[in-house]
Amino acid sequence: MLLADYFSGFGLGISLILAIGSQNAFVLKQGLKQQHVFFICLFCAVSDALLIGAGVAGFGAVTARYPNVVSIAKIAGALFLLGYGLKSLYASATKSHALTQQGQPVASLNKALLLCFGFTWLNPHVYLDTLVLVGMVSTGADSKVVFAIGAVCASFVFFFGLGYGARLLSPLFLNPKAWNILDSLVGILMLFLAWHLSMG
Repeated sequence: MLLADYFSGFGLGISLILAIGSQNAFVLKQGLKQQHVFFICLFCAVSDALLIGAGVAGFGAVTARYPNVVSIAKIAGALFLLGYGLKSLYASATKSHALTQQGQPVASLNKALLLCFGFTWLNPHVYLDTLVLVGMVSTGADSKVVFAIGAVCASFVFFFGLGYGARLLSPLFLNPKAWNILDSLVGILMLFLAWHLSMG
């Protein structure tokens, strides 16, 4: 039964983060640039681990009792996504860059982690997924700890797979237009998510 709990947690974890969102798009872009990939993936996975642990430990009851916490997160997240979305659209229209042997201009690790923090912790859906949903589903497991370990492993596998797997697409991004298209898609995605949050 412990093995079943592990795979239940792993399957739930993968299903919750598999959909393309603002955080995944950012990890993908960093992976394509090959900039700070390890630390970005580690930050995302550890953040998920902390939230999953809190959810399984019963923090979901807190968000259910104090729904204003989710409302505040929605406002902050929508503003963050709106700003980044507009920035990406501006970059798609004004910049021309491509992967070269020298690589992309490297942003500082602190700046990359700060952006990653915004995509991770200002996203209210991550709280609903990890604190509430994972917390609720874990109550049906024989071992909550094993269930949580499975969900955490899913996060590590997904983020590191996405970050380092993005290198396979590097040849495509030798063309500057590919980056413009990616910036456009990321910008549109961010604006859509911002709208979705504000309407939710």
